[in-house]
Amino acid sequence: MRKIVVQMMVSLDGRFEGPDRDLSWHLVDEELHAHFNEQLATNSAFLEGRVTYELMEAFWPDADRDPDHPPTMREFAGIWRAVPKIVFSRTLQAVGPGASLRAEVDHDEIRALQQEPGGDMTLGGADLAETFRRLDLVDEYRLYVAPVVVGGGRRLFETADAQIGLELVEDRRFGNGVVLLRYAVRRAPAPAGEHR
Repeated sequence: MRKIVVQMMVSLDGRFEGPDRDLSWHLVDEELHAHFNEQLATNSAFLEGRVTYELMEAFWPDADRDPDHPPTMREFAGIWRAVPKIVFSRTLQAVGPGASLRAEVDHDEIRALQQEPGGDMTLGGADLAETFRRLDLVDEYRLYVAPVVVGGGRRLFETADAQIGLELVEDRRFGNGVVLLRYAVRRAPAPAGEHR
């Protein structure tokens, strides 16, 4: 079964963005970008909310045409174009090539998608991650902890109102001080005859 993975950079105080959506503290150097490329190139889909999709679509489709961008950025432009995107939005009327649009997250549809062959599906966007978490659709969290306290902005688990059991399955330190903490979601076994 394809996993649904929330992949996000967070600060030491648990924020994914600073005040006014500031992301300047995200520490993505060549080593970390190469790691992201390796992880994301095998994905079968990017699941994105409107804000994340619009930010990515505004930059990545032709980022490899700029010779001033480092090789890892140019490589990711090709990955962005190649991996199908499912965009969840009630306000967008259309999306670009390689993307499909959904007005809402349908639990049964997502579970059916997971049964199809292919790589994992990476989820981007905190609001969408919260919806998937609430519907028990997240299988793994890949949190890249930046060595910074932001002190303001939005926290990743700001609206979580119940305990989530997690198992650390990988940790890795990068040269820039970012630490990957990869957690699998622990679920109780489904009752006989019931599928999750």
